[in-house]
Amino acid sequence: MKRVLIVDALNAYLRAYIVDPSLSVHGQPIGGLRGFIKILQKLIRDMRPNQVVVVWDGPNGSRKRKTMNKGYKAGRKPIRLNRAYHNLTEDEELKNKIWQQSRIITYLNNMPIIQTMIEEVEADDIIAYVSQMSYYKGWQKIIVSNDKDFMQLCDDETVLWRPTQSEMLNKNRIVEQFGIHPTNMAMARAIIGDASDNLPGIKGAGFATVKKRLDFFAEEKYYNIDEVIEYCENVPSTLSFFKKIIAQKDLVEENYKMMQLYSPFLSIQAKDTVRYAVENFECDFNKTELIRMMKDDGLHQLNWDDLKAHLNKISRECVDNDTQ
Repeated sequence: MKRVLIVDALNAYLRAYIVDPSLSVHGQPIGGLRGFIKILQKLIRDMRPNQVVVVWDGPNGSRKRKTMNKGYKAGRKPIRLNRAYHNLTEDEELKNKIWQQSRIITYLNNMPIIQTMIEEVEADDIIAYVSQMSYYKGWQKIIVSNDKDFMQLCDDETVLWRPTQSEMLNKNRIVEQFGIHPTNMAMARAIIGDASDNLPGIKGAGFATVKKRLDFFAEEKYYNIDEVIEYCENVPSTLSFFKKIIAQKDLVEENYKMMQLYSPFLSIQAKDTVRYAVENFECDFNKTELIRMMKDDGLHQLNWDDLKAHLNKISRECVDNDTQ
């Protein structure tokens, strides 16, 4: 069974950016860049994929979601370094952060790795679309992200690796751990809400409450909002949980539309762009340019032998497939 690694790039980059304190020879932070390469190396070494797809959030976020909900992701504080560099102003730190991200993109462009970014489209939607592509039918899809939203995409071929938790979630483990089947995960999350995206849910509702009160969510059968409301109206209980769902049906419906990834928010043109990037995958591996860049960026002492070996293998397989 072939395997494709689908990486939520910004999630990985920000994790490295915050944690890795590395400085260049010029005293500039390069922890995001260095840490991202180390994360990528470990992922590829451990997962041994046949292909890697790295997906970035597009500039300006999701236009469709912001149109649907003006408060979406409002109030998020910009991520800052968890340590002080006295030689950098806040503006200089922001410029450095952007530079490190753009530099990662350049590194990846010289590797046999598929990379996508579409303006006003979130990585979530592209990742969902890639995992559903007929091109990867019969492949194991490993989504790499700490974002719980991706649990709804897990099926017989798709799993979620959550790096911070060091856990691999497949559909069976999700049902065991949360009492909710991936087909009903978006509805459960719509009830619970997501404070990080400024999407309030039913007050007091969490995974444990949903698991206990709506135990049929563990079934593989998909339940829509009307079926949930009908259950809440007819259940022989006086619990306020059910009454709140009935009273806030519109909120749950709105949250569901914002959170669901079963039908990604992608235009026909965006889907064509992603499909072209995957189906016309370039096998180029420019090791000479990468070595030059590492020397320029102060990464020449970084041991990337494992990454190099696995990328060589991916490149060879790609070339062999093209010649068949």
